[in-house]
Amino acid sequence: MKKREAEYEFSIGLRLTHWIRAIAIVILVITGFYLAYVFIAPEISSEPNLFLQAKIRFVHLVAGFVLMAAMLYKSYLFLFDKHSRKELVSIKDFINPRVWIEQIKFYLFLGEHPHLHGVYNPLQFIAYLGFYIVLALICITGLVLHVHMYHGGLGGMIYEIMRPIEAMMGGLSEVRTIHHLSMNIIILFIPVHVYMAVFNAVKGQDGAMDAIISGYKFKVQK
Repeated sequence: MKKREAEYEFSIGLRLTHWIRAIAIVILVITGFYLAYVFIAPEISSEPNLFLQAKIRFVHLVAGFVLMAAMLYKSYLFLFDKHSRKELVSIKDFINPRVWIEQIKFYLFLGEHPHLHGVYNPLQFIAYLGFYIVLALICITGLVLHVHMYHGGLGGMIYEIMRPIEAMMGGLSEVRTIHHLSMNIIILFIPVHVYMAVFNAVKGQDGAMDAIISGYKFKVQK
């Protein structure tokens, strides 16, 4: 029987931000579809207290700001947290051609998994990098849309900051299109992400999926 050695992979902060982002994204996708294509309607009533659109928009808004807060905190962990340092170290593997070749061979069942200095292999790193760029884009476009709906509070404070970004993107209509396209990219990313996580966990037999819950991955000793 192969011996397995527990190795601390993901800090509590990293795990929390992962699941907070996951829940926020699910809520944002559902409420976002409703706001774009209204698919339910409240029961007809003479009382002016239904406001379903406003309630769904409020949930979308709260989930959006939660996602932004989680992203900012995750960025801080990536750059400065000593317990999350292995994520940053993954850049070494990302710029190493040998690791790229060995990783592709592993996915094609032509070789063993390469030894990694960090947490992510090169393909994971570039996928997550692209994912975070899209997340940043959807948050920025969301803020542009926000300032046109809420003119007081935060909306009023950042209105002048968001207007040049709006103009750079081609106007409010284009901002909304970019927002929706970004959502579609995220929707496509999620099943691929889950599939690859399961693939790596099953083929690697190292508890890779357990790590995002317990924080520990199990290194197989040969």
